[in-house]
Amino acid sequence: MPASFRSVCAGLVLAMGITMTASADGLKDEIAPTGKLRVAIAISPAGGAFWSTKTEAGYAGVPVDLGKEMAAQLGVSVEYVVHQNSGQITDAAGKGTWDVTFLPKDAERESKMAFGPIYEVADATYIVKPGSTVTNFATLDQPGTKVAAVNATTTMRGAITHLKNAHVTGYQTYDEIFALLKSGEIDAFALSRDQLNKMAQKIPGTRVLDETFKKTVTAVAVPLGHPQALGFITRFMTEAVTNGTLRRAYDANGLKDAPIRTE
Repeated sequence: MPASFRSVCAGLVLAMGITMTASADGLKDEIAPTGKLRVAIAISPAGGAFWSTKTEAGYAGVPVDLGKEMAAQLGVSVEYVVHQNSGQITDAAGKGTWDVTFLPKDAERESKMAFGPIYEVADATYIVKPGSTVTNFATLDQPGTKVAAVNATTTMRGAITHLKNAHVTGYQTYDEIFALLKSGEIDAFALSRDQLNKMAQKIPGTRVLDETFKKTVTAVAVPLGHPQALGFITRFMTEAVTNGTLRRAYDANGLKDAPIRTE
């Protein structure tokens, strides 16, 4: 092989290496500008595919595990930015306080953040207070009925649209609504069926209604104006479904019987 050819090849390899390094650095600058991947999570006692929980060791949940794996692929550390609900995460999307999140997707949120692949489809319904005579949506949707929802969430917006007579009020935390339902101060709570089934186990006499008023889809997201970050999270989640990363996150967080549902 002529020396001149070897020199050209070496130059091309070096140039490709520099380009790849620059590309990787550009992605890190965009998706982890502080040097850490800041993952926005919301806390509830029940956990799930979107919610995370507070533990003695820190935090647990599907978003926690996915965020940790995502940071490892980027070669940075992970930091969890805790919120009380998905509405708070949405409100912070343009403030530069978080880099990536996993939350229910709807049209309002698409104006504030860019979404990657959906990884969960959940049924939204209502749980009614202990001793309630409500058995279906028709008997729930009556004047004077007090329905709670987590404030500024896609489920709350769905419940407001669905119920024509009952009054929907938003509260900041799952725990606050749990206490109100247990004491009978509210008549019902709108949330995903899997969360409400866990709540029903903790409050004897409650009932989760059989009907569904909304399909809630959960997806990975980044703030608007981050095209490299969007490309990375899209690849990450696509691979997480096929290589078992998402399944392992589900299984590790009490969702072994829950199917992974994508569009």
